[in-house]
Amino acid sequence: MGVQSGARSGKQLKLGFILHGAGRTWSDWRHKEAEPNASTNFAFYKRQAQLAEAGKFDFLFVADSVYITEKSSPHYLNRFEPLTILSALAGATEHIGLVGTLTVSYSEPFNVARQFASLDQISGGRAGWNVVTSWLEGSAANYSKSAHLAHDRRYQLAKEYLDVVQGLWDSWEDDALIHDKESGVFFDPEKLHRLDHQGEFFQVRGPLNIARSAQGQPVIFQAGSSEDGRNFAAQKAEAIFVHHETIEEARLYYRDVKARAEGFGRDPSKLLILPSVAPIIGSTEAEAEARYQEIAGLVSIENALSMLGRPFNDHDFSVYDLDAPFPEVGADALNSTQSAVLKIIAAAREENLTLRQVALRFATPRGDFVGTPEQVADKFQLWLETGASDGFVMFASLHRDLELFVETVVPILQARGLYRQDYDGTTLRENLGLDVPVNRYTAQRSARSAA
Repeated sequence: MGVQSGARSGKQLKLGFILHGAGRTWSDWRHKEAEPNASTNFAFYKRQAQLAEAGKFDFLFVADSVYITEKSSPHYLNRFEPLTILSALAGATEHIGLVGTLTVSYSEPFNVARQFASLDQISGGRAGWNVVTSWLEGSAANYSKSAHLAHDRRYQLAKEYLDVVQGLWDSWEDDALIHDKESGVFFDPEKLHRLDHQGEFFQVRGPLNIARSAQGQPVIFQAGSSEDGRNFAAQKAEAIFVHHETIEEARLYYRDVKARAEGFGRDPSKLLILPSVAPIIGSTEAEAEARYQEIAGLVSIENALSMLGRPFNDHDFSVYDLDAPFPEVGADALNSTQSAVLKIIAAAREENLTLRQVALRFATPRGDFVGTPEQVADKFQLWLETGASDGFVMFASLHRDLELFVETVVPILQARGLYRQDYDGTTLRENLGLDVPVNRYTAQRSARSAA
């Protein structure tokens, strides 16, 4: 494509960066440049956060899981809890958003509403919540549960859960806290509201004991790609974190979810679709390819099988013939992250892949973003301008990959008018171009006054 003088569509990329400590794969930590203790190293995360902020990224993103086994990836085996690390990073940054993953299947709405509202206040309105339902059945045993909810029931619970949390976030109207020292009036009691929610899954009285931040409510992220996940995201999310193997697959997803959002009465432009990417950059195409092969070469087949088993509910693939066709798996393996599982199975069947081939491909996916800075920028522009994404959530296998991206790719994107020169505002919503949600009780009051 070559360097373009400006963005043809007028759109600009939205970028997030995943804080993934010891690496996104089972073997990144073995690289000579890697820091194996990074997942519990605050200095490492602070360095990455400040570098991403220097690169004008919209937000930091922390993924999570509440269940591990001895076969889990090194990062997940020993790592910080998301809201704890993000709260610490709020004090080490000024502009970048702070998005944390927290499961609705194994938490309580009141606590979660309070935690994210606190992060939002601490950071001056930079918080976001990645709403997940958790797919690993073993999670139930960590929370005194006898069984893991089925996939469809998890999404039914998630919808009610999010309704409750967002209702609690509106407990205080924005002008409720008067703080009038002369009169001794701390707040206007008519502008503090109980929720009194009575639903299928939750009964929550309220009100919440913390007010709204400068951005009104934290931004809602979601990562589902199954049928249930797409509907939930189209109806409730403001940004979607998704993974695609090809640009064609990304375009189909983009059109589908934007159409679903419109069907729910939403403005599709207010729902950002952000695929995950892992750019690997070299001064030449050959250098970038060699760097990718170096990282991929660290993966053993044993680790590849463990990594493959994770989305299949920790299914044990080591019992199968490595060079036989990809095996049939039981129903238990499908009560997990359905979109990823079905995608892997479909590719294996369509391409007649062996178990070994599937495992190694999944362990270090190459993706569409290995090349020179110009080539990576070209791909970013192509995905943005042809309806495949509104931006990206970026992994970096090694810290140097983030440095190279900020140093070499960001200036090209800025020169093309595809990416900001500086932050647009002080809150995550301002920088993402999202509206501040009007407090529901204030809206009702205004409607009554206008009637």
